Amino acid sequence: QVQLVESGGGLVQAGGSLRLSCAASGRTISSSGMGWFRQAPGKEREFVAGISKTGISTYFADSVKGRFTISRDNAKNTVYLQMNSLKPEDTAVYYCAFGRYPSISYVDYEYDYWGKGTLVVVSS
Repeated sequence: QVQLVESGGGLVQAGGSLRLSCAASGRTISSSGMGWFRQAPGKEREFVAGISKTGISTYFADSVKGRFTISRDNAKNTVYLQMNSLKPEDTAVYYCAFGRYPSISYVDYEYDYWGKGTLVVVSS
């Protein structure tokens, strides 16, 4: 069983930055792609960013491309999401997910484990 714990969320002004962390336990993340998703109030959960098992490949939703970066430290069993130039529309609960495959997955059904999420609120 894998446990994922997100941290780093909070309240930030538009244009600001936050760095989310996702610490995994119970299993190494080094063989799996990892992802970040988000769910805004009244909306469906959506893919934000993904990273392959080695970290060589990354992919971002168009809405965050150029502003967010994803990285991983397999030795620390941790994945990060650096969010810059935040906008009010980035307000959401952000979830870390443990992928079923070594490559990047863009859909939630290819992720087997999920964290409970961390809330990000961007004020205008």
